[in-house]
Amino acid sequence: MKSLKYILMILICCISLVLAESALADPPRYQKNPDYIALTKQLNQLETAKATQTPSEGYTTEQLDQIISDLELQKLAFESGIDWGQCSNQTGKTLAIYGPEANLEDDDYSQGSALYFLGDSQTTKNKWNCKGIYLPADVQAVALSSDGQNQELTGGVVIKVPNGTKLVLKTNPDTGVIEFNQAGTQILKPSEINWFIPNISQAIVDARVTNAPTKKA
Repeated sequence: MKSLKYILMILICCISLVLAESALADPPRYQKNPDYIALTKQLNQLETAKATQTPSEGYTTEQLDQIISDLELQKLAFESGIDWGQCSNQTGKTLAIYGPEANLEDDDYSQGSALYFLGDSQTTKNKWNCKGIYLPADVQAVALSSDGQNQELTGGVVIKVPNGTKLVLKTNPDTGVIEFNQAGTQILKPSEINWFIPNISQAIVDARVTNAPTKKA
């Protein structure tokens, strides 16, 4: 009987240690990501606005539902371990894109970004975070807004690439305008980010050596 009691005490101690370690474990890594924190905050605000029937930035109920669904998909991507976005260039030109700073690629999430160049018919490699696209001042582009309408984009801006998405850019053969494959394009203003935003033409971008990490053919 004494042996059985000792065995039971040892088992109880082991179980207690396991539970204690679980309780003290660090939160999932994605919860430290600034983009995840901002996304969760925005999603909570929109869901609250929908639940209380409070007008939100002039969106209709249908538009609000679509935006919430898109944000929920992005949140699920984070929680499944996909904390990176991917860019695919099918424009016939070189793209200027933003990615992790070279010396911080293996570090925790950095607010900064470095400028890279992605060649035509190339796609950034898996798990390398393509954070954004730079549109030169002389480039015309059209993207779908959250309500599904065409949205003309003027050059000299940065387009954010949401984590968990593959942003594909193509050139319309009839108009020569660059088109995006997904709705809800987010334009970043210089005051909203600490990234370097140059003032250059597409010709200068085309003259650059491509250096973005890409998927192998």
